[in-house]
Amino acid sequence: MILKFLEIGMISIYFFFCLLMNSWTQLFFLRFIQLLVKVIVVMKLYDLEFLTVSCLCHQAMSYAKLAGLEPIYGLYSGFVPIFIYVIFGSSRQLAIGPVALVSLLVSNVLSGIADSSDALYTELAILLALMVGILECIMGLLRLGWLIRFISHSVISGFTTASAIVIGLSQAKYFLGYEIDRSSEIVPIIKSIISGADEFSWPPFVMGSIILAILQSMKYLGKSRKHLRFLQAMGPLTAVVLGTTFVKIYHPSSITLVGDIPQGLPSFSIPKSFQYAKSLIPTAFLITGVAILESVGIAKALAAKNGYELDSNQELFGLGVANIFGSFFSAYPTTGSFSRSAVNHESGAKTGLSGIVTGTIMGCALLFLTPLFEYIPQCALAAIVISAVISLVDYEEAIFLWRVDKKDFLLWTITFTTTLFLGIEIGVLIGVGVSLAFVIHESANPHIAVLGRLPGTTVYRNVQQYPEAYTYNGIVIVRIDAPIYFANISYIKDRLREYEVVVDKSMRRGPEVERIYFVILEMAPVTYIDSSAVQALKDLHHEYKSRDIQIAISNPNRGVLLTLSKAGVVELIGKEWYFVRVHDAVQVCLQHVQGLKEAPKASDPSPEEKPSFFQRLLKQRGEDLSVSELESGNKKPSDSKQTDPQLEPLLFRKS
Repeated sequence: MILKFLEIGMISIYFFFCLLMNSWTQLFFLRFIQLLVKVIVVMKLYDLEFLTVSCLCHQAMSYAKLAGLEPIYGLYSGFVPIFIYVIFGSSRQLAIGPVALVSLLVSNVLSGIADSSDALYTELAILLALMVGILECIMGLLRLGWLIRFISHSVISGFTTASAIVIGLSQAKYFLGYEIDRSSEIVPIIKSIISGADEFSWPPFVMGSIILAILQSMKYLGKSRKHLRFLQAMGPLTAVVLGTTFVKIYHPSSITLVGDIPQGLPSFSIPKSFQYAKSLIPTAFLITGVAILESVGIAKALAAKNGYELDSNQELFGLGVANIFGSFFSAYPTTGSFSRSAVNHESGAKTGLSGIVTGTIMGCALLFLTPLFEYIPQCALAAIVISAVISLVDYEEAIFLWRVDKKDFLLWTITFTTTLFLGIEIGVLIGVGVSLAFVIHESANPHIAVLGRLPGTTVYRNVQQYPEAYTYNGIVIVRIDAPIYFANISYIKDRLREYEVVVDKSMRRGPEVERIYFVILEMAPVTYIDSSAVQALKDLHHEYKSRDIQIAISNPNRGVLLTLSKAGVVELIGKEWYFVRVHDAVQVCLQHVQGLKEAPKASDPSPEEKPSFFQRLLKQRGEDLSVSELESGNKKPSDSKQTDPQLEPLLFRKS
């Protein structure tokens, strides 16, 4: 049904344009229509539909204008890189080409170096594509894509929302009919709009508003009704056809047109102006980061939906090679597009053939259709850009973060505000900086929990999460929920000292003693311990030993245990104080607490004769008391030979 609709639509367009074109152009246009019909049949065989092709041409020209370039460079950027990505990329649905955010970044950095009408401006945009491609290839080959994981989703959402607003306002000049200042900050743009209000022209405003309303209506219908999903992709083509038709019939002088566009494929050329490369490095890094976030993110999501694995590093390498080759054919930086990739997926694309078809038709457009693009109104292209970026305004994410996590909402607000008022580069740097500060703070201040025993079980859980859990007198059980390393060991030591002093006796059982004698460290969540933490653990052991406190360690993983053994901590603390379970450590400690409580009090030996805590432990080592007896505080010693095998330590002392 959709194929018939497209065929009828293209034939109708052909007959309409036959009235407007000369015989030579009619001949080529007829051949192009025939080619499209054949391509549709081929795509149907591969379970594809003709949806993304109409998107790319007009969006590419719109985004090129946003970047401050001539529309032809948008078409060039949607031609060669597509074929290269199909070869080196790994996603089967990702549609690459010019995108709004990258175009704004290009415009923002290059406008400070050269005027958009100068040839140097275009040369720098092409050079930037080469630099971005090299960076992406290096990161892909060195498998450095994981670095971008440190950027919070809140930063990405705030950044894209603010950027979308700036992009939309930057297109206002085509609606209002007069020039406004080019800037990545909202204040200069608004000032420029207000100051030039006396030059307002209503024809482009009315046309642009009508086209924007049509685009939004088609997008809504395409998303809300499955059988009309092709409307979402046909929106840009509809906008261009309507705008061009109106201009061709009425010839309004107040509406600016795209103008003459060179015909033919791009020629091979080496990027120039390498003396400006140093000033472009920060923007190249920023665009590379956007490529990782946008392209790899959507590619992974589409791979998961279609049931295949995607290598993010290969994806990054494929994008890099596409940009490098594209720079040799007059392309500016390209990356994956959310909207076009989503349409590609909904159209049923299963292989890279969709990219080849898109690139082929883009080549045909460059060869035969560029004369038709001359009459496209600028306000129609601006409406396409605004319609595309409206979906990037993610206010729902801000509401969600406010409801779920105030810290992430603060991060979103900081990134959004700084990007909007201070510019894209500063906004990204501040957002990433604050995001990394949050990561460092969480790492340097890990979660530490005091554990208690759940009634009727041998399970120990956080006493704050489970208020019914009880602890034992003279024993504190601490779980460290993070790797232990130089940045957080001081915080961990401070918390352990705090737990030693602050004792909640309301939910305690067992023999009554006045202070803490045992600290049990539950180390199951500890995945790594470094040399600084090992040295700090030794110092903590000596500090505890001076106050007659014994450390016991429960369930360390193999790597942590190996590190402790190599550092001599196992021998220092004693192999008998390493346990498989927290419950085993608690039972052994309870036996010693009971023995300490019942030590003879008849005679008060002098300080020189008074045995140390560790000597008393050694003396009481043979006693074995049941858990229930120790919980109640009643001593009923049993035969020391009947030792519960479950109380055996994790490691054994050498005989």
